[in-house]
Amino acid sequence: MTASTVLVTDFAWPDLDIERDVLEGAGLRLVAGPASPAPADTIAALVREHQPSSILTCWAQVNAQAVNASSRLQHVGRIGVGLDNIDVAACTARGLPVTNVPDYCVEEVSDHAVGFALAWTRGLVAFDRDVHAGRWDPAKARLRRLSALTVGLVGYGRIGQASARKFAAFGCRVLANTLTPPARSTGVEFTELDTLLTQSDIVVLHLPLTPESHHLINRSRINAMKPGALLVNVSRGGIVDTDAVVEALASGHLGGAALDVIESEPQVPAALLAQPGALLTPHVAFSSDASLAELRRRAAEETVRVLSGRAPLNRCN
Repeated sequence: MTASTVLVTDFAWPDLDIERDVLEGAGLRLVAGPASPAPADTIAALVREHQPSSILTCWAQVNAQAVNASSRLQHVGRIGVGLDNIDVAACTARGLPVTNVPDYCVEEVSDHAVGFALAWTRGLVAFDRDVHAGRWDPAKARLRRLSALTVGLVGYGRIGQASARKFAAFGCRVLANTLTPPARSTGVEFTELDTLLTQSDIVVLHLPLTPESHHLINRSRINAMKPGALLVNVSRGGIVDTDAVVEALASGHLGGAALDVIESEPQVPAALLAQPGALLTPHVAFSSDASLAELRRRAAEETVRVLSGRAPLNRCN
């Protein structure tokens, strides 16, 4: 393992100390790309130059060109959950395991979804903006009681189940839509997507981005939602048609759109920024001091596991 190189394509934190401790402690050599994700061609060039045995990527695209640029490559790992920035098919064709860290941020992402709902029902963002702008007008409040609302969860994996538990604790009626409902799930009603959309005051997206889920929430499905409802996306931006959201906010059909992810990120459409009903955060739902430390350590440990000839804990292909 002493001759093996691990390329970390990019990273969304100040340093690589945790990764370096794990990888160099196992006799591996760490090479880092730029902190901000470089274009796919640049990543492929880095792979070609350094001939790594493993590639770890945060946000950067690892396409087929990159996968095939190193004859030594044995593993591609996502420092995160989603795999939409990795050409999994190209890795599979070469027999390379693709890994992720699927459960490091369950509490954080579900907390973010609940936080969006609380901010919307209590008007926290709108009133904060008003007060900072010198406006003190409590009479304009049009607030809602969270416990009286129905929350619909689209996707019911680890994070969806955590959100269900938290919304239920507030007294909400909880609906869920998933391909494979669990045999037991107390207090959650499983239903078809169309039914969920028409009955929910708050719709929360907890599903991966796949060809099937791209623009799952489109113009027609938004129009099917209850007038004045809140749409929450803490999954992937491509699941939602942003233009349709802007139209629904502008018309008043949507009461709010709380988005931690946007299809065009990091660019945010001006039309979306212009909507006062848009609550926007910069793809940080996964983040906390604890979750980031766990993510970085476990992603590096998975690399060590594969390069030392052991089976990975979280193989995705």
